[in-house]
Amino acid sequence: MNTTRWNKSQMIWTLLFLLLSIVFLIPLIWMLSASAKLEQDVLTFPIQWIPNTWNFAANFQQVWFGDVAFSLFYFNSLKLAAITTIVTLFFSSLAGYAFAKLRFRGKSPAFALLLMFLIIPEQSTLVPRYLLIKWLGLYNTHESLILMTMFSIYFTFLMRQFMMGIHNDFLEAAKIDGAGFFYTFYKIILPLSRPILATVGIIKFIWTWNDYQNPLIFLYSKELFTIPLGIQFFREEFSSNISVQMMASVSAIVPLLIVFVLLQKHVIKGIALGGVKG
Repeated sequence: MNTTRWNKSQMIWTLLFLLLSIVFLIPLIWMLSASAKLEQDVLTFPIQWIPNTWNFAANFQQVWFGDVAFSLFYFNSLKLAAITTIVTLFFSSLAGYAFAKLRFRGKSPAFALLLMFLIIPEQSTLVPRYLLIKWLGLYNTHESLILMTMFSIYFTFLMRQFMMGIHNDFLEAAKIDGAGFFYTFYKIILPLSRPILATVGIIKFIWTWNDYQNPLIFLYSKELFTIPLGIQFFREEFSSNISVQMMASVSAIVPLLIVFVLLQKHVIKGIALGGVKG
């Protein structure tokens, strides 16, 4: 009887969350539908979820091969996201390893001080960062965005929490065999940290890809624009053509969907383990 009641309750909650998920997906479904329509069919009521006349190819050609070089925005975002993700993984994993496994004077106060900086809003440092970037001569360059975003306290914390769960016997065995710091880090720590590396990599890639504030403040040349600024540019250029705007938006989210679908198991596992260990 208890099992039957539990199954009924589980079924009810499953159906409820299924309905909620459909509600949350309606804007995305409408965007996909609008991107394949003729402009005069986009705002018809009732909504035509399946277009009567497909205009997907024409909208796609307008976005990718029209007067506005959306492919350039795509390349800029891929470049920044890939570089900052790789560099962030390198520095955050090294820092996490140091705080998790190494012994040095002042480690606990240094880690506590590091965490204190998490409470500082990013927006409050915009003016100092702007002045610093101008002083370094990096304003209106991709290098300025990479320099500002390649270090992360949050990801260092995640790495440290995960690596605290790696048994010290592995490190002791490597030390007995004569392995040094970097060899132990590369051959033992990194292979055992694949779930959290995948988690940090995906989250960092998504954050960089979706970053609107930093490119808006530190870039002004159209040829350096990233996807968020590119979509804003499309809204201005095609203010009367919603279907083209929706095609640009669909193109912008495709890489994120691919990355998440391929690595979602690592993301869930990494967040779960990183949150409970240490």
